[in-house]
Formats: sequence, C-alpha cells, structure tokens
Amino acid sequence: MNLLAKARDLQRRHKIETAALLLVLVVAFALLVFLKLASEVRDGETFAFDRWLLLALRSDADPAVPIGPHWLRLTLLDFTALGGTPFLTLITVAGAGYLLFARKRATAVFLVLAISGGAIASTLLKAIFDRARPDLVHHLVEVTNASFPSGHAMNSAIVYLTLGALLARTEESRAIRIYLIALAITLSLIIGFSRIYLGVHWPSDVAAGWCVGGVWAICCSLLARFLQQRRAIEPES
Repeated sequence: MNLLAKARDLQRRHKIETAALLLVLVVAFALLVFLKLASEVRDGETFAFDRWLLLALRSDADPAVPIGPHWLRLTLLDFTALGGTPFLTLITVAGAGYLLFARKRATAVFLVLAISGGAIASTLLKAIFDRARPDLVHHLVEVTNASFPSGHAMNSAIVYLTLGALLARTEESRAIRIYLIALAITLSLIIGFSRIYLGVHWPSDVAAGWCVGGVWAICCSLLARFLQQRRAIEPES
C-alpha cells in the first residue's frame, strides 16, 4: 500500500513537472513573438499587414463603416468595455472578495498584487514605445493614450487568465477548472479582436498585448504554485 502511494505521488510530480516545462516553453515562445513584434514596430515593418487587416474589416465604399451587421458593432462595443480599467478593477475586487469569503486571504492579496503589477507594466510599455493610434479608419470608440501594446488585450489577458487560474486552483472538479480557463481565454481573445474591429488598435498592438498578458498570467500561475508549495499562500483544493 505504501509503495502504491509512493508511485501515485511520483506520477503526480511527473505530471506537474511536465506541465511546468510546457508553460515555460509557452512563455519563451510568447516572449520571442513580443520581441519580434516590438522590433518590427520600431522599424515600421508591420505596417503592411496592420493596414491590410484594418481595411479588410471596413466597408470598401466607406472606411468609416465596419463590415458586418449593425448588431455586431454594438456587441463588440459591449465586449470591448469588458477590457476597460473600470470593469477590470471591478472584476479584480470581486475575485479578491470571493477568495476572502473562501478564507483564502493570502491568495486574495496575491491576486491583487499580480493584477496591479500587470497594469503598471502595461502603462510602462506604452510609455516606452509611444506608438500612435491607427489613422487609416474612423475610431468607433474614444481613445487617448498610446497604441503599443494594446492595454485592453494585455490587461484583460492578465486579469481574466490570472483570476481564472487562481479560481481554478480552489475547485476540485477538473471540468470546472477547464471551464474557468477556457472562459478566460475566450474573453481575452474577443476583447482583443474588438479593439481591431473598432479601429483603435493596429493588429500588432493586440498580438503584443496578448503575448505579454499571457506571459504575465502564466508566470503568476507558476509563482502561485511555488508559494502554495511553500505554504506562503493557501494550498489548492
């Protein structure tokens, strides 16, 4: 019986190490993509693709009109608001509140610090690159700050993926864990696409935002696991 328990523990550790290695590889790939995008944005080499995709999403007769039915525009206007600072702040507070009520105070503090750090990183990157917003098409929502990387794409990936990963750790059901992560990824993708459709971001801005946001969320997930193993935050269910 003791040998069986040891075998199961060894198998579990092997799965965790394999998953961690895969996540590290994903992080490395995403960082390479971001660095490549950043380099090409500096040199203006992404302009052709950015221009093509922005114009492809607009009417040939009038670039101010997006393609698709009117309800699609209204729907994406609603979705893009899910990546704005007010809503992401509300979601973060709600997630931290849930963890507090679940008596996971240290995890709640970790969540707030992780998301706040990501928001600061987003602001710094925008200031460093200071890329102008697209001027090829009419902006369907008001924007004021720099374009690269997309704050909506990056911050939504950070918030939803980090929150989804931490909440998944509190659930025993594998199906619920998969659902939470899949929902977080889907929301991040839709929000990022909405920024291109509404004409306020170059496609390369959004791709860079997804890369950095995904890397941040994965690193936070790995750090959370490390802290759980050290009992610095509450262990997963």
